[in-house]
Amino acid sequence: MKKSSILKFVSLSIIGLTVLSGCSKKDNARGKEVVVYTYDSFVSEWGPGPEIEKIFEEKTGYNLTWVDCGDGVQLLSRAVMEKNNVQADVILGLDNNIAKKAVSAGILSSYKPVDAEKNIPVEVRAQLCDDWSLTPFDYSHFAMIYDTQSKVPCPTSLEDLTNPVYAKKIILMDPRTSTPGLGFVAWTVAVYGDKVVDYWKALKPNILTMAPGWSAGYGLFKKGEAPLVISYTTSPASHIEYDNTDRYVAPVFAQGHSIQVEGAGILNKAPNRKGAEAFMDFLISDEAQALLPLTQWMNPANKNVELPECYKIGAPIPTVTLSADPDVTDAAVEKIMAVLAE
Repeated sequence: MKKSSILKFVSLSIIGLTVLSGCSKKDNARGKEVVVYTYDSFVSEWGPGPEIEKIFEEKTGYNLTWVDCGDGVQLLSRAVMEKNNVQADVILGLDNNIAKKAVSAGILSSYKPVDAEKNIPVEVRAQLCDDWSLTPFDYSHFAMIYDTQSKVPCPTSLEDLTNPVYAKKIILMDPRTSTPGLGFVAWTVAVYGDKVVDYWKALKPNILTMAPGWSAGYGLFKKGEAPLVISYTTSPASHIEYDNTDRYVAPVFAQGHSIQVEGAGILNKAPNRKGAEAFMDFLISDEAQALLPLTQWMNPANKNVELPECYKIGAPIPTVTLSADPDVTDAAVEKIMAVLAE
């Protein structure tokens, strides 16, 4: 990605001062502007946002405006808060652990993008909504990323992470604000079931911090603050491609890994429905999806996209995919955060 790419970026902190706030019916006729709510890493200078914006605008004539809402859980919260005064057209970044909440909240409007059924595998689509309220655009399994230059051993299971050798050496993300944080909780729920709180009690001494989102947490990891961080099996590929190092690895646990499938959807009462549909069509096109592996560092949902060599070297594929009921995971989050606050 060219760092010189222009990003028409609207930060969450100032959005209330822009044309997006207090829109009247007249304002809602935005014509050629398409507003997309998403999360911070997607619209960063190294993420896919800038190049997607550039190509989408060139191909369609629409003006694309990104709105950074923080992380995935914060993204959902903002859309729900605004459901009676919709400010955006598309929401991008809701995953399989919060899709049920989004549907129940009534914030989404069903739309099946052009060629979506043909190009997105059934097993990927099945992780989200069966009515096309959300369309998958990428996916990966969660994994603990390990620094091979550290002085601690590489873990081989979730249980290993409770070993005192990892005291204050694990970086996690807050499940109340971060989808990777929530995904890790779902992973532990899938493995430990009704014993999950006991697991977290044992894990607590080894947690260095609970970052608010992936960008903050992984940033600390790259600075060497801890040798382990929750991320994705695809993350080491980025270090191979851009840092020319295989220092960081994603160990595959025999017990299995939970998966994250991220989706995008059109918001109910979107001010620019036509533009929203054009964006959804483009998002899962071969051209847009080909941008994701080396910017988003996730597997593209479109099966036609060939993965780069660094994925074949550094992005292991778990043999066991785990899942947990979102309602059970939500209930576990409350109990787990209470344990961590003690």
